[in-house]
Amino acid sequence: MACRRFLSGDEACAEGVHLARPHVISAYPITPQTVVVERLSEMVERGDLNAEYVHVESEHSALCCAMGASCTGARTFTATSSQGLLYMAEVLSYAAGGRFPIVMMNANRATALPWNIYGDQRDSLALLDHGWIQAYVLDNQEALDMMLMAYAIAEDPRISTPFMVNLDGFAITHTYETVEIPSQEQADEFLPPYETANRFDFENPVNMGYSAGPEYNRYYKYCAHKAMKAAESVIEETEERFAQVFGRKYPGMVEAYRCDDADYVLVTLGSIAGLARSVVDARRAEGQKVGLLRIRYMRPFPYARVAAALEGAKAFGVLEKDISFGAEGTVFTNVNSALQRAGFVMPSLNFVGGLGGDDISEADIDGMFEALASRAAGEKTCEQVVFLGVDAPWMAGKEA
Repeated sequence: MACRRFLSGDEACAEGVHLARPHVISAYPITPQTVVVERLSEMVERGDLNAEYVHVESEHSALCCAMGASCTGARTFTATSSQGLLYMAEVLSYAAGGRFPIVMMNANRATALPWNIYGDQRDSLALLDHGWIQAYVLDNQEALDMMLMAYAIAEDPRISTPFMVNLDGFAITHTYETVEIPSQEQADEFLPPYETANRFDFENPVNMGYSAGPEYNRYYKYCAHKAMKAAESVIEETEERFAQVFGRKYPGMVEAYRCDDADYVLVTLGSIAGLARSVVDARRAEGQKVGLLRIRYMRPFPYARVAAALEGAKAFGVLEKDISFGAEGTVFTNVNSALQRAGFVMPSLNFVGGLGGDDISEADIDGMFEALASRAAGEKTCEQVVFLGVDAPWMAGKEA
């Protein structure tokens, strides 16, 4: 039966993987992901989880191992972070191109140099174009639940696409919260045993991992693109079924919080949305019409839902833990594209913060809403891309 336990985000993730009954776990440690594969190794050692646990020699090997196992029809799992994820980059496109529904947990962490073990989201956002579904969770409960949903979505024959579940390093991975762990019976009802025709078969031999020249290559990429777009409806279906089995309802591709009549909306993803929500509530209590839009899925990108949430606002800002050097934040680029598609034009600002684990405070978020109000009034009090702690005007006088 279901139970409640006090778990870190890493431990919650491991419990979710356990409930999914993977056949193969390929593991290589890297902070702040290591606890996930440690807990899974303990489950396998105790006999609680019937899986092949493979301790490989690198992150590149971890994903190669998962892909090889997936080729045999096995349900597979691996986990990584930061430089480890970048080391996997070559294999990410192999796994996506082969349409292997691997599930991977990534503990979001800053990328070097300078060397830094703390959390921002530059690692995964740099790899959006590699063909993986990408989700960003808010808290430990969502981390556990997302593991089960990730397998259901990735393994759906309409999708058959690998899935990356992103947890903010330390802010989620090492923070403890009370988490409800479903029963194995519930998990089995929700997630049936994995079956696929995309596997080696000695009775009916198939060719896998082959080449495709210019005259055919485009068709494979087109099919991958269509499957990624189709994932939007599958995500909604999966969340409805999840709610029926477990009694917890998730909001879909995005979570629009108090956006219906908002003049100013802050868009973000991951754990910082929790703090932003409390600032929204405080400002609402003072009579200010502000809202929060949390993007849960960066791929497929929810263009229509983002545009619908921002329609009617006087200005919006994107707060992200990422920067594309010489341009703007990647999340900001995607949100702007959504509005362009919908034909909306409104003042906007891109707030870049939390890099290398830097703190983002309530005062910072208050300052963002003030800056959006100024921008909507036609004032230019700051640059289009604002680095918190460096050139944010409301932080003047603070030590950088």
